[in-house]
Amino acid sequence: MEGPAAETEAWTRERVTDALRQRRNWEQLAKFGAVGAIGYLVNLGVYIVLRHAGIHYIPAAIGSFAVAVTNNYAWNRVWTFRRQRGHLAYQGLRFLVVSLVTLGANVAILYGLVHAGLGKLPAQALAIVLVMPLNFLGNKLWSFGR
Repeated sequence: MEGPAAETEAWTRERVTDALRQRRNWEQLAKFGAVGAIGYLVNLGVYIVLRHAGIHYIPAAIGSFAVAVTNNYAWNRVWTFRRQRGHLAYQGLRFLVVSLVTLGANVAILYGLVHAGLGKLPAQALAIVLVMPLNFLGNKLWSFGR
């Protein structure tokens, strides 16, 4: 491969390699993971409460996601990405967009897993884990990006 495509690929590879070498990025990932773990527990806890209240599993997943994403935004803003803080509403709107995309992916995976025979709670637990990389990248690069 030669020309602009090769230059773009080399530039991208160099940026990725540089990003992987920076300790700050690994620290952010660890913090994001810690916030995500708390959000995971919040999400599942609210999901269980809503299911016990008789709410269908899809609206329960949406409600629990809304509570967890609010928690996660607050913690990511003040702790994980505190050096990248921008305007509250601007970052909040971007965070919301990333969250809605992630929610769509979560619900699609949840629906597929439930219809494949997995129980509703294990399906929700797995769906949350599977959408985490999308969530991290969207928030690091866009919501809290510089």
